[in-house]
Amino acid sequence: MLAGLLLVIGGSAGGAAVPWLLRAGIDELRAGAPLARIWTIAAIMVAATVGTGTFRYLMRELLNGLSRFVEYDLRNDLFARLVVLDASWYGRTRTGDIMARVTNDLAAVRMASGPAIMYLTNTVAGGIFAMVGMATISPKLMLLAIIPALLIPVIMLRLGKLVHDRFEAVQEHFSTMTTHAQENLAGARIVRAYRQEASEIDRFTALGEEYLRRNMALARLNGILHPSFGLLAGLGAVIVLGAGGTMALNGTISIGSFVAFGLYLGMLTWPLIALGWVINLFQRGAASMARLLDILDAQPSVATPAHPRPMPPPRQRGGRSIEFRGVGFHYPGAVERDGTPRWVLRDVSFTVEAGQTLGIVGTIGAGKSALLDLIPRFFDPQEGEVLFDGVPIRDLPLDALRREIGAVPQESLLFSEPIASNLQYGLERDDAQAMVWAAGVAQLDRTIEEFTAGYDTLLGERGINLSGGQKQRATLARALARKPSVVLLDDALSAVDTHTEAEILRGLRSALSGRTALIASHRVSAIRDADLVIVLDGGRIVEQGTHEALLARQGRYWQLLNRQLLVESVEAAAMLRV
Repeated sequence: MLAGLLLVIGGSAGGAAVPWLLRAGIDELRAGAPLARIWTIAAIMVAATVGTGTFRYLMRELLNGLSRFVEYDLRNDLFARLVVLDASWYGRTRTGDIMARVTNDLAAVRMASGPAIMYLTNTVAGGIFAMVGMATISPKLMLLAIIPALLIPVIMLRLGKLVHDRFEAVQEHFSTMTTHAQENLAGARIVRAYRQEASEIDRFTALGEEYLRRNMALARLNGILHPSFGLLAGLGAVIVLGAGGTMALNGTISIGSFVAFGLYLGMLTWPLIALGWVINLFQRGAASMARLLDILDAQPSVATPAHPRPMPPPRQRGGRSIEFRGVGFHYPGAVERDGTPRWVLRDVSFTVEAGQTLGIVGTIGAGKSALLDLIPRFFDPQEGEVLFDGVPIRDLPLDALRREIGAVPQESLLFSEPIASNLQYGLERDDAQAMVWAAGVAQLDRTIEEFTAGYDTLLGERGINLSGGQKQRATLARALARKPSVVLLDDALSAVDTHTEAEILRGLRSALSGRTALIASHRVSAIRDADLVIVLDGGRIVEQGTHEALLARQGRYWQLLNRQLLVESVEAAAMLRV
């Protein structure tokens, strides 16, 4: 930065030398100086011009290049912050807004951190050198010429804040428009299925019209800002032409001085005009940097404690014990109409010993997914605590905790990478043997063999070229390939047919041997072999025990099983009719 700014000043100094040399050349010609002296002055002018051009090339390479490094560092810092922010932050922040900030706003900050600083320095240095040259020729004429320039700070103060506010409004609406586009691309199938193409086009057009309106308001302001500076500079030229021309005719200043003064005024005019553009860049950069700081300053509500306790050594069986003590949880910001928290879990207590399997059943909205999300600390409960091998998970290092866990979420998400990369995601090193084993347990190996490229088959966005059941089996294989000590399955087989589910469950019994597993499912068949079953209803445990004991009690669990058997019999009868 310092080297670049010195080059800017050097370039401005070289540019200021040219009018002075021209003045000397004209006056020497009028005085009848030898031709050799005139050629010497001309050669010096050429050298000054070449030197000025070289300095200005280098200053652009340094300062514009510097702004690219600033952009690079900021982008990396933004991404590093985004990957550690928790689910509650993403729950209140739109994806389109994030994308707008890391593209448009980042570009505005880059312009302010490089080109704007360069042109501001060039404006100040060039203006100072020009004024020194003008004062040397005629202080009186200089004062007359810069009278219009005194109005520039007034315009800057009046319009600068408006530029900032209007640019911020443009960026905020761009975030809204980006969100709409992103949601339509992600939900293209839904839009087409509901025949809402025309409606979505109309909505996007309306957003575009508002974006245009805000941009036009900013453009009108810029349309006032730039010509205002040019007008003031032009008034200075009029003064110089009148007053300076009179002084030259009267012999107060030489013809060479008059010509040089005009060139110095031109050197001063460009900084005056550029000043408005530079102010605009800084105002935009300030507005955008404030939006980026919203991300950079955001702190995850779930984080590793300042003084974490070490992760307990693994048990001989390989699993970990998990205990819930009086846990109550509600999602951040979720409230009832009366303003009280909308509790998802309340007073939940149970213990799963190392190597055991816990089945969690309940209707939709009973709190099954929320319960599983608390174990890897996607959220923290507002009441009670969760213990991992007898240690509160809030006291454990977050990365060490999650390294012990293999999670299969309810919504399957795969990356636009080969199948092999997806199945080995999270492994410290490539392990083809673990990948193939996990694919076999998840009953995915036969499907992969049918693909021409096998495990090298490239998946589309979010695994779009796989069926729902295949995606679920792929996410199950991804979790198992890590061979974690704790496995969390959140309705992981809901899109799989009952025959395939039975095959997978048989493989899981062996794969989960010695590991602690928590399986949440609306299908009782998925958890009938669990060591312990808990039944959730309205966020509370209403029953717990083994499969046989709960059936003998003929309570809520028994009702859920009978309902499932009834649904399966109706579906089977319908299939027979088809």
